[in-house]
Amino acid sequence: MSGALKEVRNRIKSVQSTQQITKAMKMVSAAKLRRAQDAVTQMRPYARKLQEMLSNIVSNSDGEVSMDLAIERPIDKVLIIVVTSDRGLCGGYNSNLIKLAKTTVNEKYSSQLAKGNVKFLPIGKKGYEHLSKNGFSVIDAYWDIFTGLSFEKVQQAAKYAMNAFIAKEFDAVEIIYSEFKNAASQDYIAESFLPVQRITPTQGSQKKSDFIFEPNQQVLITELMPKILNTQLFKAVLDANASEHGARMTAMDKASDNANELLKSLKISYNRARQAAITTELSEIVSGAAALQG
Repeated sequence: MSGALKEVRNRIKSVQSTQQITKAMKMVSAAKLRRAQDAVTQMRPYARKLQEMLSNIVSNSDGEVSMDLAIERPIDKVLIIVVTSDRGLCGGYNSNLIKLAKTTVNEKYSSQLAKGNVKFLPIGKKGYEHLSKNGFSVIDAYWDIFTGLSFEKVQQAAKYAMNAFIAKEFDAVEIIYSEFKNAASQDYIAESFLPVQRITPTQGSQKKSDFIFEPNQQVLITELMPKILNTQLFKAVLDANASEHGARMTAMDKASDNANELLKSLKISYNRARQAAITTELSEIVSGAAALQG
């Protein structure tokens, strides 16, 4: 019986040790989440307004203006930018993103995939490792962006995608990422990056917007379009960063709660085993005393 007591005692110590780690990780993620949430909250209105402005300009421009990043052509080659995290222990966060990436490719670009014309650009170590190990064609230059996250690092990945699109290496570029809602929930999104989407006019709103361009339209679009696309990708990465910390905080909170439940169960088992051991010892003492008296 002493062996069983020792085993339960060791399990209790192990669970308590694990619980200390999960609580510490939850606190670290909560601190990081506050900073990441502030960053994406401040970025969103700016990025959305820029995106809206770009789509309006593209939709209302005449054929005389050259817009290499808005040219729609038959889709033969595709680039999928997948934004995951560098570390695990964040529930189903990474697996949901990878699943969405595969679903998007299978549903929208199955013929291109069959021809080997789908490439992935992973941002985040987990996505890079999974896609590489499972035989997908991977561009491995930008997966470590979260190591010292900055606009400049994200801009390099965006520039690669834009230059490759202009050079007709890809006919479509999509971003797979998680949009931060709150610490407990994220929306997993597949979003078109290139070509720049035009706004489809709704019925009753066929009137063309009359923009006044200064400097001229060509110069403005040439300068503005890459900058807005850089901002769009950076916003997606900031969303993903906040989502990761929220998912990890939630996962560690649930792990700590599960540890509490397990500790309660183990302590009950320990007490029962101890009581059984005491009962056995008392029975042996009483039996021995009775034998001596006899």
